[in-house]
Amino acid sequence: MLLCRMDFIDKAIQDYSELNTKAESPWLNQLNRHTHTNVLKPRMLSGHLQGRFLSMMSHLCKPLNVLDIGTYTGYSALCLAEGLGEFGKVYSIDNNEELMLTASEFIQKSPYADKISLITGDALTSIKHLNEQVNTWDLVWIDADKSEYMAYYELLIDKVRPGGLIMADNVLWSGKILDKEEILKDRDTAILNEFNNKITADSRVDNLLLPIRDGIMMLRKL
Repeated sequence: MLLCRMDFIDKAIQDYSELNTKAESPWLNQLNRHTHTNVLKPRMLSGHLQGRFLSMMSHLCKPLNVLDIGTYTGYSALCLAEGLGEFGKVYSIDNNEELMLTASEFIQKSPYADKISLITGDALTSIKHLNEQVNTWDLVWIDADKSEYMAYYELLIDKVRPGGLIMADNVLWSGKILDKEEILKDRDTAILNEFNNKITADSRVDNLLLPIRDGIMMLRKL
């Protein structure tokens, strides 16, 4: 029997990992607490461990242009902004106007208010418009509509610079990805399984599936 979403990793291991990971900044901690207290489905928040992973990857890349697909309450955008190059920018997309107001409120309280551009609207349409404005993407984080993962990827792969990264969240889908019956009966599980398989077979990238939280597919553009 599968556990609740994103609870399939041993809690003691998760707690120990967070204990031995750099703490959240005060503004991220406030956003974390606000989201869990006031917002529906707070598990969608990236959270401490995954947030520090995003920050670490951003620091390693020193990106100029970052795309964050799925703003939610702004946690991932803030983490990705931490490692930006001097003139870097995070473009964060979500279609939920109410959540974008929350994201904007907390981003304005952070040191990265001038580094994050919030875009409210359909992700596919917004990506097409941004692709016309941005020469190349250095780092992309995908955490939005699972049924559109492959569409996001195909829109972006040719705009990511060689050596640039694409990372996609929830690719283990609470462990359902291992259940053949779930793949047959659940559309999102089937789509994510197909996405994982196609990425692994794509000669345009090197890929690594990391069992962090709900699974992160990391891709390096060749």
